[in-house]
Parts: sequence; structure tokens; C-alpha cells
Amino acid sequence: MTYKETTAWMFAQLPMYQREGKTAFKKDLTNTLILSKELNFPEKKFRSIHVGGTNGKGSTSHMLASILQEAGYKVGLYTSPHLKSFTERIRVNGKEIPRKKVISFVEKHKNFLEKQKLSFFEMTVGLAFNYFAEEKVDIAIIEVGLGGRLDSTNIITPEVSVITNIGLDHTQFLGETLPEIAFEKAGIIKNKVPVVIGEEQEAVKSVFIAKAEECKALISFASDDAAFYKTDLLGNYQQKNTKTAVTAIKKLSGFKISTENIEKGLLHVVKNTSLKGRWQILQEKPKVICDTAHNKDGLRIVLKQLEKEVYNKIHFVLGVVSDKKLEEVLPLFPEEAVYYFCKPDIPRGMSEVVLKEKAQEFNLIGKKYSSVKNAFKSALHNANQEDIIYVGGSTFVVAEII
Repeated sequence: MTYKETTAWMFAQLPMYQREGKTAFKKDLTNTLILSKELNFPEKKFRSIHVGGTNGKGSTSHMLASILQEAGYKVGLYTSPHLKSFTERIRVNGKEIPRKKVISFVEKHKNFLEKQKLSFFEMTVGLAFNYFAEEKVDIAIIEVGLGGRLDSTNIITPEVSVITNIGLDHTQFLGETLPEIAFEKAGIIKNKVPVVIGEEQEAVKSVFIAKAEECKALISFASDDAAFYKTDLLGNYQQKNTKTAVTAIKKLSGFKISTENIEKGLLHVVKNTSLKGRWQILQEKPKVICDTAHNKDGLRIVLKQLEKEVYNKIHFVLGVVSDKKLEEVLPLFPEEAVYYFCKPDIPRGMSEVVLKEKAQEFNLIGKKYSSVKNAFKSALHNANQEDIIYVGGSTFVVAEII
């Protein structure tokens, strides 16, 4: 098979959450464990840091990888979803997995993958762990896909577990309240493995402390760190993520990491790991900013930062997924703006017609477009040099314009 045929086959296996939504969510680790055995337990052949949480886990994972790379280690990085190419999910020292490795893995194990009815996410985790073992990485940063306790990545025993924060997202799988969601995320806390919590939140603090005590795991809250860390990632919200990453590095034993490694790692995240879509400025005059924030907590922070920008008029190219609770996120957006409603090009993208109608209830006025590209093109045409165009609402909207 070609690379295109291989990834098309993978995407077609049991529904993939990022495209389909709820039907793709499997509350069971059995398949991942069966695949791990078939691959001769690759996750036992490298050390790791496990990163979960509602917001910031992707940025924090990239920061951790960058710091460890600056310290001279060979670092695996597993994240999801991808923006442009499937291979973005699996990297070693910032370089994406070669396409031929994806093809050979699927060809070698295709009969087994089909027989066991493995999902897209399960086989991708297996591919990542197998590749990191083959590459003999010194350590891998593993980002949780969804939740924690029953996520396919949760077959590892890491050196440190990290949970950035808890917000209301994916409630149809993880629970309707913050403590319920925290319980699922806390499932990555392992016996006698130190755990770092990014933000101390009263509503969920007790859930983490109880789980840490049960596991005899040393718990730290990164928000206790009063230091200010510089990073090349531009969003103000990255300050919380830098503290989380630095606290996790300090809890990592058996690795030599200097203060200089930490400082350089935080300043060279994009160069070392190719992270995209986090308060990314695509051009000036008009200034175009894109960000993958897509839930209430993430969007609130990003929109607050937008308020600090100086502009004549602001244009929002906005698209969301169909399971988004619009009554929670739309009130955050300013009425004094021009909106370009669009549908991300995935099966679970929300219709631009539905989004426009719902937005009108909150006095957010604009036109609808059948594609993200058309919406963005129209915004660029209408904006003058002193305006700002913000593109977001979903990772998949950002993916189409960067």
C-alpha cells in the first residue's frame, strides 16, 4: 500500500474520535494491551512522562520534549490530534515518523489489527510505542488522547505523571462535573510515581490528593511556583504551562538537566518540536492570529488576550464541532465584531447554518460559508491593515489554514 492508502485504511477502522465523535470512544484498555503483547511490550523499553488534563497538555508536552532535547537526550513525542499530517503525532527529536515506517507497521500487522478490530487510536498508540522502542529513545513524552483512566496511552508506567488542569470538555464521555472529570484524568496517577498538577483548583484538589495518597505518589502543584519563565510560545496562557513543565522536569530523576537546558528548552519549543496553532501569528497588516482553543476555559483565556490587542475592527473566522455546547462558548465572544461562520471539513463538523443561527441568539452577526478557506478568504478581503482576523473555535478550523 502507498502512504495515502495506509492512512486512509487506518482512518476507516472503527470510528475515529476526531472525525466522528462519541461513537469512536471505547471505554476499555483490553485491545491496547493485546496489541502491546503482539508487539512484544514496546512501552516497557523506554522511559516516559505522561501528560493529561483538559487544556494545555499539548503545549506542555512540547515544552517537556524541547527541554529534554536541549539537555542532549533522544526524545520521543506522541501527541494528538494532528493538524496537517498524520505523522505529526509521532516524533523523535522533532522529526516526524517517516511515512515508510507507518506503511511497514500496518502491512506487517494488518491481519492482527483487523482480527482484533482495533480502533484508529489504539493502533496509532501501538505504532508510536513500537517506533519509540525501535528508535531507542531515552525518554518519550506521551500526551493522553481523551480522559486518562481508560485512554489507550494508559498502559505506560511513567517517571512522572502530569495533569495540567480540569475543565468541562468531552462531558459526554468523562462526566458532567469537574470532580467526575478529575476522577477520569487522575487515572494516569500510578503507584509511587510522582504527579504534578498544573493548576490548584478547589473543586478538584481533593480528588487528586486522594488518588495520590492511594497510590503513595508524591503530589506537587505547579501553580505554587512563583517564578516567571520566558518561552517562544506567544499566548499569555503559556505561563501556566511553563510552570507545569518545569515542575515536572524537577521531579524527573536519573536525567541531567541544567537551568540553562530548561531556559533554552522553553525558548526553542517551536524550533525543537515544530509546534503549531498556539496563538500563532500567520501575518501582519492585517494581523492574523489562529489558536486551537476550543472549550470554555481555553477560549475564555484566548479571548481575554485578544482584548489587549490594538485594532480598528476584529473579524472572527469561526467553526466548531457538532458536539460543542454553544450556549457555553458563544457568550464569551464580543458582539462588536464581524463573524464568518464555517464548517470544518470533518464528519463531525457543525453545519455553518446551525452555527450562524445559534450565534444570532447571542448577537453575534455575520455571514455563513461552506468552507473554512472561503470564510478566511472573505475575511482577508474585507479586513483593512489595522484590523485583526482571529481564526479558531476548533483545532480542525486552524488545520485548514496553516
